[in-house]
Amino acid sequence: MVKKTSTALSHPNIAFIKYWGNRDAVQRIPSNGSISMNLEQLWTKTTVSTDAWLQKDQLRINGKMAHALAAERVSLFLEKIRNMVHSDAFFSVESTNNFPISAGIASSASAFSALAAAVLDLLGISVSEQQLSAFARLGSGSACRSIPTGFCEWKPGHNHSDSYAYSIASPDQWPLWDCIAVVADNPKKISSSHGHALAGTSPFQQARVEDAPRRLEICRNAIANQDFLQLAEIIESDSDMMHAVMMTSNPPIKYWLPASLEIMQLVRHWRESGTEAAYTLDAGPNIHVICTSSSRGVIEEKLRYHPNIKQVLSASVGSGTSILPLE
Repeated sequence: MVKKTSTALSHPNIAFIKYWGNRDAVQRIPSNGSISMNLEQLWTKTTVSTDAWLQKDQLRINGKMAHALAAERVSLFLEKIRNMVHSDAFFSVESTNNFPISAGIASSASAFSALAAAVLDLLGISVSEQQLSAFARLGSGSACRSIPTGFCEWKPGHNHSDSYAYSIASPDQWPLWDCIAVVADNPKKISSSHGHALAGTSPFQQARVEDAPRRLEICRNAIANQDFLQLAEIIESDSDMMHAVMMTSNPPIKYWLPASLEIMQLVRHWRESGTEAAYTLDAGPNIHVICTSSSRGVIEEKLRYHPNIKQVLSASVGSGTSILPLE
């Protein structure tokens, strides 16, 4: 077999209306729909190659051999693809990120969307964007939202083929920014996958899921009408609801740190004082401060001088996953 290589670039996304909990954990069919925005300046670049001598899948992340759990998760995902496309090839995967991984910045979303695109391209399998989104979902649910461009909605569906994400607005529809306040850059102790499995043990999860259509509609309208106050109120409420489910799961999951709560309160104070800013947190302690382009400079300055913030990452509304040309 002649060695082949394919490289894909993808971006993490920040969910405005959150994905938490699955109706089908194996297929990663979510309990409710979600809406997100891709983050242009943050990226994962993944190169996949195959050769006859490979006897198993290999994974390197940021130049180092991945630990066993990460390698196993990637191999299980690749096995799903092999079974679906009838391939017996093993793959060597080299993945590079320009932002902290496993810290609540959706590194798995960019990683598995890039991996799905690169593997299918390497195998010469042409699929639609909808089909590629569904493939990416098998590795990480939120990865399906990193395939299309701009602001994306994940249609929950009922099976593999009808659970996918699609773009609801292009990046130029509303030039929002995400200023990420990194208060902890070490990998979180409880993975999102483990947390999804516990969602149903919270007495609040059912109410959260049943109310999701209302929140999705408000979020869609806010994006379409560029209504920042409406967006701010719904994304903060949705984020708080998801973390309430986490904190009341059995066993409870508590991602927030004291600095997380402090910055959330500061963001609300800034908005009340006239600065367009809103917070949302994924499964981790780091705070995503969503803001307009006009308020971005003020927000970045406030965050950079905060003593409990280690790093500030900024990203505008991003593009979707793409295959890079051969070098």
